[in-house]
Amino acid sequence: MTLDPVPVLDVDPLIDDPTTRIIVCCGAGGVGKTTTAAALGLRAAERGRKVVVLTIDPARRLAQSMGIDSLDNTPRRVKDLDGDGAGELHAMMLDMKRTFDEIVEAHADPERAEAILNNPFYQSLSAGFAGTQEYMAMEKLGQLRARDEWDLIVVDTPPSRSALDFLDAPKNLGSFLDGKFIRVLMAPAKVGGRAGMKFLNVGMSVMTGTLGKLLGGQFLRDVQTFVAAMDTMFGGFRTRADATYRLLQAPGTAFLVVAAPERDALREAAYFVERLAAEEMPLAGLVLNRVHGSGAARLSAERALAAAENLDEPRIVDQEGGKEELRNSPESTATSSPATDSSTSTQPPEQRSEQRPEQPSEAEQLAAGLLRLHAERMQLLAREQRTRDRFTALHPEVPVTEVAALPGDVHDLAGLRDIGDRLASCDRPAGAA
Repeated sequence: MTLDPVPVLDVDPLIDDPTTRIIVCCGAGGVGKTTTAAALGLRAAERGRKVVVLTIDPARRLAQSMGIDSLDNTPRRVKDLDGDGAGELHAMMLDMKRTFDEIVEAHADPERAEAILNNPFYQSLSAGFAGTQEYMAMEKLGQLRARDEWDLIVVDTPPSRSALDFLDAPKNLGSFLDGKFIRVLMAPAKVGGRAGMKFLNVGMSVMTGTLGKLLGGQFLRDVQTFVAAMDTMFGGFRTRADATYRLLQAPGTAFLVVAAPERDALREAAYFVERLAAEEMPLAGLVLNRVHGSGAARLSAERALAAAENLDEPRIVDQEGGKEELRNSPESTATSSPATDSSTSTQPPEQRSEQRPEQPSEAEQLAAGLLRLHAERMQLLAREQRTRDRFTALHPEVPVTEVAALPGDVHDLAGLRDIGDRLASCDRPAGAA
């Protein structure tokens, strides 16, 4: 049966299109999102665009590969771009707490900002509250887009437990800030004066009777102080989150789902494709990363194993027995010397007729080993092909480009260019007709 052709993801028209302003690389953890984002950013810059790559990768591989000592919350320009018409490439790494601090400093007067920044609950929230990293990534994306300084923003999404956290976190954090718990804590500050204190005493009495035992009264006081100081900013969090969410739905945004040809990674990719469709967010295609290949694909795993077994088989020709027959022939008896006869007579005929078979040579053993390695590679290729076929059967409309697996890690601009070339090669995926 002939499969329907798989649409090919053509990367260069995507990054060359001036209407493409944001590319979001998303997918499961460990599939190469950071490398893909950096390679796309470099390729777009060397083709003339002014690009900034925003990464949330804590391993700092991006800085190393781009020849930058370190990355922080400020875009750093990358040097040594190729091409006569090269544009600019900047890179930055999200500093979650610093981004939160910047929001506070930008939307509160100095006295209130200082109170917030020094608040213990705020410090815990900004350093590691669930979803804060993803929310701040959205905040930083919104800031970069609002500055209108770059032609293209390439986003490497956070290494989350689930690729969907990037989309869910802004809503979740916004729901927390707009939740009943926060509203109760905000109410005394809104009432003010003695009435506020009276309301605080009544309203807090219920919580301190339960949460106070679990979390401690000091924690609740820190939260109430934080909420009072942040009162005027809560609406801004939700407003900005909604604005960035709409930005991700806009025509100038393109999502690239990055996956490895493995069952779990492609299952996550399929789930993300469906989620993007449900949220009406523009999907450009799938980058299938670290795909294995073989220069001898015509030799199947079965034939390679059969050839290896044949090389390993012991020899069935008893050469010593053949020599014995020659020695016992009339011609051999007539011409043989006494020394020869005495030497041959030292070993009984029954022992001479049971010589061990000849063992494979070192060259044959090496060849058999290589054939077995090739068989393992072909079996791996077959598994990857079946996994790809399952994805394309579920989502035949999704354009796909494949990036061959490299023997080592990417650690410089040359390696990123190589990845960019592979991304843009437009080779038809192996599962295509």
